[in-house]
Amino acid sequence: METSECNDSGGGAMGRVRDVQLFTLFRNFLTIYLPVQRKVSENTVVDYRISLNQLIEFISKKQQVPYMSVTFEMITKDNVNSFLDYLTEEKKFAPATRNNRLAAIKSFLSYASGVHPEYISLMGEISTIKIQKDDPFSKVEYMSELAVETILKMPDTRTRIGLRDQFFMILLYDTGARIQEIIDAKICEVKISSTSSIQLHGKGNKIRIVPLMENTVKHFKNYMKEFHSGETWESQNYIFYANHHGVMEKICDDTIRVRMNIYAEMARQECSEVPERVHPHLWRHSRAMHLYQHGMDLTLISQWLGHKQFTTTLVYAHADTETKRKAIEKAIGGTSPIEQISQATYKVEDEETLKRLYGLK
Repeated sequence: METSECNDSGGGAMGRVRDVQLFTLFRNFLTIYLPVQRKVSENTVVDYRISLNQLIEFISKKQQVPYMSVTFEMITKDNVNSFLDYLTEEKKFAPATRNNRLAAIKSFLSYASGVHPEYISLMGEISTIKIQKDDPFSKVEYMSELAVETILKMPDTRTRIGLRDQFFMILLYDTGARIQEIIDAKICEVKISSTSSIQLHGKGNKIRIVPLMENTVKHFKNYMKEFHSGETWESQNYIFYANHHGVMEKICDDTIRVRMNIYAEMARQECSEVPERVHPHLWRHSRAMHLYQHGMDLTLISQWLGHKQFTTTLVYAHADTETKRKAIEKAIGGTSPIEQISQATYKVEDEETLKRLYGLK
């Protein structure tokens, strides 16, 4: 296996990458194999990139080596199992997320073993790792309406960043969208009228139209004045962007996650109902749950969320039943008669540049 430093044709050092072959495989897998040969959606590529990135970061910390010093030999069954345990036990990820990470790792190893047969045995070992069973009717995690309201008040909207952050969370909540759907959204996909809406690109390249509430539209117009001054509603630019050397690029989901946690921590000082872990998907769950609690039919919620199967939406009905059960238990104080009867050319010298170079960022 090639583990030496690599120089480009111009003579400049490519960087102190210990296992160039590993990171080259990452790059080709994410930039050629998945999008060109497999023709998977952009969202799938993003999910796989996040999965592999998290795996390498985990191994880097576990082995106590720099990110750029991680080698193929370190991707062992033991390390992959430890990584998956870390996701469920420490990060509290749901079984579905854990299984998605495992699927991405298996897919990469299958590709790698096709290019380099010496990895076939490793692929065989990793393939024996079982998926974690996920009870589709387990209690769904969501925020109370008071918690949502408190978090949305935290950004300082007198600043550009505060205005952007608040509107991103408002749009995420109002549409019940996945974070990538909001990041991918363009101005031209928003229709402002008596029945305003936004077009979202979901999993499997499926498109759905989601209505926008009147207050959301007001925030949208204020945001446009500050961030898209002079542009029309036909603009092809992304709604949320980062300016890199004069180029408007899609905002990074890591940026949103970091900012969101800052506001959640601030809100927690004022509202005890704000959960310890506030992540983008929690807004989606919360919006769906609130709509259901206010009487919206589950079949409409299913279409609104873009669920492939109606059974996926039933988690909200189950969660609401759990909420009612706990309320009843609290009200009766354990005095129920029943109780008595029965007892988830440049030099690469830093991790961020390396991730971008090999398609991991």
